[in-house]
Amino acid sequence: MAHPFDFEILPQPDDTTCGPTSLHAVYQYFGLNLDLHHLISEVPSLEQGGTLGVMLGIDALKRGFSATIYTYNLEVFDPIWFSRSYDLIERLESQMAVKDAARLHLASKAYVEFLSLGGKIKMRDLNAMLISRYLHQSIPILTGLSSTYLYSGPREHGIKNTPDDVRGLPQGHFVVLYGMNENQDRVYVADPYLPNPLGEMHHYPVSFDRLVCSILLGILTYDSNLLVIEPKKSGTSAGSGKRA
Repeated sequence: MAHPFDFEILPQPDDTTCGPTSLHAVYQYFGLNLDLHHLISEVPSLEQGGTLGVMLGIDALKRGFSATIYTYNLEVFDPIWFSRSYDLIERLESQMAVKDAARLHLASKAYVEFLSLGGKIKMRDLNAMLISRYLHQSIPILTGLSSTYLYSGPREHGIKNTPDDVRGLPQGHFVVLYGMNENQDRVYVADPYLPNPLGEMHHYPVSFDRLVCSILLGILTYDSNLLVIEPKKSGTSAGSGKRA
């Protein structure tokens, strides 16, 4: 059991800033006070809007935190890279040499930077044990998932994200997990998006099964991951706000 702990999150300023807003909430939780709009300006954004979870992890590493990504993105990572202890940087670079997809290269270069800065990438079964391991220690989990599946809403079309069940495309989103119920079948979510289809405010419970499906379907927007950010052990610079 991992009772929900106090966790505050601000509303995202626009439709594409859920990632930095979720990251800002994690920083605030750990005592690093930053201006949200300044943080948004520093986190790299994609050409079509939004960002990637790995880019949020890079920001955390540059500020002195530790960061671990649990990935389910088979577009970027091959499962045997983890079961056979491959050098992930070497594998990512080898893959880029034989595949020319622009988004793959963008994500792969970010993952190489993340690893070079000391970040860890793992592939583990996405189950209650993995999530509760951190929530039981009152460590929030930032996750990149499918908002289309999470909200059970229509896909969206165009730069204004207009709901359109025919022309629309699935949309990605970032939220933060901050607790589970006693039966481990519901997870408490802090969501920067308002007005929210699942609750009047930023916080709501969601079934564990729906959450897992939403995270795995995040692969459609090149995330599908858990990002665990923690202060480093005493004597390090985590939370200083300084960037490399």
